[in-house]
Amino acid sequence: MILIGLISDTHIPDRAREIPQKVKEAFKDVDLILHAGDLTSLSVIEELEKIAPVMAIQGNIDRVNGIDLPKARVIQAEDLRIGLVHGEVYPRADTQQLLYLARQLEADILVSGHSHQPKIEQVEGVLLLNPGSPIVPRLADRTVMLLKIDKKEVDVELVKIGAPVCSALDFDKYKRD
Repeated sequence: MILIGLISDTHIPDRAREIPQKVKEAFKDVDLILHAGDLTSLSVIEELEKIAPVMAIQGNIDRVNGIDLPKARVIQAEDLRIGLVHGEVYPRADTQQLLYLARQLEADILVSGHSHQPKIEQVEGVLLLNPGSPIVPRLADRTVMLLKIDKKEVDVELVKIGAPVCSALDFDKYKRD
């Protein structure tokens, strides 16, 4: 059995100073952390490696900042292959294009980012995962994911680590007494 922390789109230091404490708490028992790009600084890897080994790939903002990381990786976890990409497809988070990337990598599970929105979707035998963003989500809560794999059994948990950034999602302010 392996427990993997999934994170993406941290954008540190341009959008936050550091990894939120709640991310560190969510990842405290993981064996491995996969970062799906847009770290913005390699210090993110150093900080996460205090928790567990980290594998990261390059996102579009990383490329702009000259951070040299692979554009894709494939990890064997138990009896499954996990593809790790930033998921720079348009329209953002397009299921068919993500499925195509998974097929190219011969992945059973594809972890991507870029959309800043969490996603768990099974398509044609491939599990598409996007942990969202713990810093700058788009129309979503701040999130990461925990991926538990035991041989070919998979369990995914979306972990909310903070309130939405977008004030449009603050429904409490519209409640009537």
